[in-house]
Amino acid sequence: MQALIDQFLDYISLELGLSSNTRTAYAADLRKFVRFLEVRKIATLNALTRKQLLDFLIGEKEKEKGLSANSVSRLFVAIKVWLRYLQQENLLAQNVAEAMDSPKLWKVLPETLSLKEVERLLAAPAGDKPQAVRDRALLEIFYATGLRVSELCKLTLDDLHFDAGYLRCIGKGQKERVVPFSEQSGKILAGYLQQARPRLARDPASRAVFLTRRGQSFDRRSVWKMVKRYARNAGIAKSISPHTLRHSFASHLLQNGAPLRVIQEMLGHADIGTTQIYTHVDPARLKSIHERFHPRA
Repeated sequence: MQALIDQFLDYISLELGLSSNTRTAYAADLRKFVRFLEVRKIATLNALTRKQLLDFLIGEKEKEKGLSANSVSRLFVAIKVWLRYLQQENLLAQNVAEAMDSPKLWKVLPETLSLKEVERLLAAPAGDKPQAVRDRALLEIFYATGLRVSELCKLTLDDLHFDAGYLRCIGKGQKERVVPFSEQSGKILAGYLQQARPRLARDPASRAVFLTRRGQSFDRRSVWKMVKRYARNAGIAKSISPHTLRHSFASHLLQNGAPLRVIQEMLGHADIGTTQIYTHVDPARLKSIHERFHPRA
């Protein structure tokens, strides 16, 4: 089956022109699927049933408890597109995934932190060493703006506008947006830039806001490790990731009465439907709205 995967990967790269990142993601997803087939002793894809495919997707969701609905859907799409290609090439008699919908039934509410948990997390980097000062500023701005982790890593000094209290970032689809931050967050960030960043910078020409101890820009994995470490130090039992801070940012804005459209704009969501998931996170707010506006409440 590896030969069939390689043939498919060459097709999406050379003929469809998909990116190397997409090729890598598809390759990893299909390898997982093939391992499942081997364990189940399914020797040929023509013997695959719809139930077996569903068992695989459910198993991955249960095994990887942090796997998001989008990740499950991507896993399913990779398999579906692969099987479709094999069918078109007359290498597969029947594509059992063709009539299956994307597994929206596994869509889960995002994990969020309480305000007290956020305060503990932001206070976790202790001391006045450059790394601690940097980490406090990074976590503070992360929560204050709700940036995606990739956007946080790409933030440059030119994106910061302290006088007006906002930063500029380039999100998905190269779309630019402006996100405000509080005066308190601005002070913490400015303190890092004045005290710690010069001691971390190796290259005077570097414009990255947050620098590693080697003077390089952060990558997503480094931020992930940092958030995990400080969550443990803060005694937070929840399984959180950098995205948890983004979810918490949106949920806390909603709890305090921010309009959904404004939250959508700050998060950089193209579709308000993506933002609406946060209305389910705050049942207390929904109850208060019901009591306020329903004629029989």
